[in-house]
Amino acid sequence: MLSDAQRAAYERDGVIVVPEVFSAAEIDELRRVTDEFVRNAASVAANDEIYDLEDSHSAREPRVRRLKAPHLHHPAYFRASRNAKVVAILKELWGSVRFDTGKLNMKSAGYGAPVEWHQDWAFYPHTNDDLAAVGIMLDDCEMDNGPMLVVPGSHKGAVYDHHGPDGRFCGAMDPARCDLDLSKAMPCLGKAGSVTVHHVRAVHGSATNFSGKERRFLLFQYRAADAWPLLGFAGGIEKFDELLLAGEPTLEPRLTAVPVRLPLPPAAHQGSIYENQRATGRRFFATAETARAAAE
Repeated sequence: MLSDAQRAAYERDGVIVVPEVFSAAEIDELRRVTDEFVRNAASVAANDEIYDLEDSHSAREPRVRRLKAPHLHHPAYFRASRNAKVVAILKELWGSVRFDTGKLNMKSAGYGAPVEWHQDWAFYPHTNDDLAAVGIMLDDCEMDNGPMLVVPGSHKGAVYDHHGPDGRFCGAMDPARCDLDLSKAMPCLGKAGSVTVHHVRAVHGSATNFSGKERRFLLFQYRAADAWPLLGFAGGIEKFDELLLAGEPTLEPRLTAVPVRLPLPPAAHQGSIYENQRATGRRFFATAETARAAAE
């Protein structure tokens, strides 16, 4: 699935974009299902186990920031999470593949919320860092509709503090306290059906979608079979092994010398990253609300 150049780019930058992984028919189905979920959000008034809602959400105009664990709520998303081409890509990188979880970030036209700079590793450290998230582009990702931005090479550096002023985990870095040149962040651009693969320690974020174009991004998290979560797995070993997609189960976690900060104490607003990041008290990316206020 991957060329030598793509494997070298992943090792060097911590992120790659692989075009044409999902067919037009598969993307059309995922879009139809997603549109249905957004319509059904009209009957939902607050965040729940499925929906993370925009602050401007209403029954008359349903606005969804994220679908939580979409693979648990519709077979089309489940099939996407086990896509054979995706598994083949990750198997080339690690030799074995175990599923973790997923989410669908909506980034709707004109108001899709930003995601502040962070590292996924801060949320779920493991015994080794052979973990990545695969982002499926349901729409064309372009410069003006809030694409994911990744700082190249940051997956080989420090694990940054993701705690807020109150000392609790908030899921966001403070850019003013990091030795990173965020201006060098690479936008992950591609046509619908392309996928991104970004390393679990790569620093990334995304701006508000101020354009008139949708940017729905279906993200699934994966890990090597011998990468075990440091905070444990609540479902037990049987459920853990049910998530194995390639390779053999093992009771011998691979331990590597990787830097770790535990996400403790937990966020005051525990939930999706949008809820966690409410506690930061700071913003790098402008929101639709702040932009509107500045224009008034």
